[in-house]
Amino acid sequence: MTRLRINTSTFLTAVGLAGVLAVASNADAQLIDRTLLPNPANEGIAKSLTQQIGAGRGDVNTVGSSIYIIKRDPARSVRRGRQLFQRKFSVFQGLGPRTNDGASGDIVTDGSLGAGIADSCAGCHGRPRGSAGFGGDVATRPDSRDAPHLFGLGLQEQLADEITAEIRAQAATAKSQCQSTGQITQAFLRGRNNEVPVIGWIDYGRVIYSPAANPHNGTCTENTSQVVGVNADLRVRPFFAQGGTISIREFLVGAFNAEMGIEGADPDLLAAANGGVVTTPAGMVLDGTKDDIEAPPVSSTSEDGDGDGVTNELDVALVDHMEFYLLNYFKPARGKIDNDVLAGEIMMGQFRCTNCHIKDLTIRKDRRIADVETAFNATSGNPFNRLFATASLRLTEQAGSGSPSIKNPSLQSFVVRNIHTDFKRHNMGKNFNERNYNSTSTSTNFQTLFMTEPLWGVGDSPPYGHDGRSGNLDDVILRHNSSGADGDAIIAGQAFANTSEAVRIQVRKYLASLVLFGPDDTASNLSGTSPTDANYPQFGHGSIRLGALFNDPNDPE
Repeated sequence: MTRLRINTSTFLTAVGLAGVLAVASNADAQLIDRTLLPNPANEGIAKSLTQQIGAGRGDVNTVGSSIYIIKRDPARSVRRGRQLFQRKFSVFQGLGPRTNDGASGDIVTDGSLGAGIADSCAGCHGRPRGSAGFGGDVATRPDSRDAPHLFGLGLQEQLADEITAEIRAQAATAKSQCQSTGQITQAFLRGRNNEVPVIGWIDYGRVIYSPAANPHNGTCTENTSQVVGVNADLRVRPFFAQGGTISIREFLVGAFNAEMGIEGADPDLLAAANGGVVTTPAGMVLDGTKDDIEAPPVSSTSEDGDGDGVTNELDVALVDHMEFYLLNYFKPARGKIDNDVLAGEIMMGQFRCTNCHIKDLTIRKDRRIADVETAFNATSGNPFNRLFATASLRLTEQAGSGSPSIKNPSLQSFVVRNIHTDFKRHNMGKNFNERNYNSTSTSTNFQTLFMTEPLWGVGDSPPYGHDGRSGNLDDVILRHNSSGADGDAIIAGQAFANTSEAVRIQVRKYLASLVLFGPDDTASNLSGTSPTDANYPQFGHGSIRLGALFNDPNDPE
């Protein structure tokens, strides 16, 4: 097994600088299909939707299938997923309506019926330009929801999944002890209990097991009333503000239907929703024996759930590439760091912000095939954002299994820096309470528990709050002041409110250093800046040029 690393000069020599630059042109947040809409600028997606589906899901030996590309040309799969994310879908491809979307509907149980139909994922998650970034408010609640950015989504999925396994194992050990001894046992649920460097742990409360009435027959009852931050099933659900979904695959298949009316009969979700255990092509285990998995909107490729005359609107191969793309999507960057930024980081700890917004967490076995580290670089960055990205592969090569060789993730540990979350739900109090469509002015039926929002990318992704009702960092921090049942949050909010303006500036500057970026506008070791090019920086500004890593760099996506 061979560890592979990116060497910029090797790639540039192998494919030629012109070849690298020709792999993919600049892109806006949303992309047209240039096989349908040809244009002299040669802008848009190079392949038709049928070509992106290729040979379907297939297997590792089916040339052109999603499994073949993921295993043998993984950078191409990431790029294809990104193009699907940016693709503007058309009515003839199944765009709208949503399943059961008619003249009227049950908005109490399906809030998405209140939102408009988007024609691409990037319609809601598209800023900064060409990224899986943030977007505007969507009317899925009476006071709307703010579309979050999707940077680092795969890292969040993996951390939540590993923490789930940890606390469930702790509970299982206590249950086994109760069953064998006939005595009351308890498990203190500690996520990342062995984190290095030691920063404490994430406290999910405790679960208590009591033996059945005498005579003891080896059965024990479970008491989860003191579990905090997660459901009684001890599953960490990192996606959506309320912590509603466990996997990228559920998230994307659901969003395609709810936001675009594009139905996918995904066999992996269907099998898991029916109680099966499935490992997706991106390596996520969906275990229907332990978790409630969201079923796809239709159960077969021949079913037309929305009645628009189009079936198999989201082929499983497209789902595979999208899942793999979002698993490997870049994490946010660090902007310029100065003494004020460093002081602000210290104050985050002193104010107890980091009690919930834990700065760094470690993945034990990273399923991604690459990492991109992006930081401020006034010399190598371009004028758009002054950032420079360094890409490195995290895979091993399996020789002797055909051509191209199979490339697997190396499953190394990985420290996820600057994520700032604890993957718990917290009662944020009345300033954050959220109305649902089944609530009235006198009702207490509000959403009161929300996941700790990861702070990476917060520097340039306003407005803030799950509802987008706080326009700047000061507003959302001070909004923590009435956090009610959750003492840590109110203490942090009050500490910020009561400190000096000089210290508040330092905290703002630290948060402002946690930034997002457009991949097409960020110079990298795959494509650096060329300031001497004609019409620089519109040309020669560099980018994160994934095509340089394709098996055939001259075959564009």
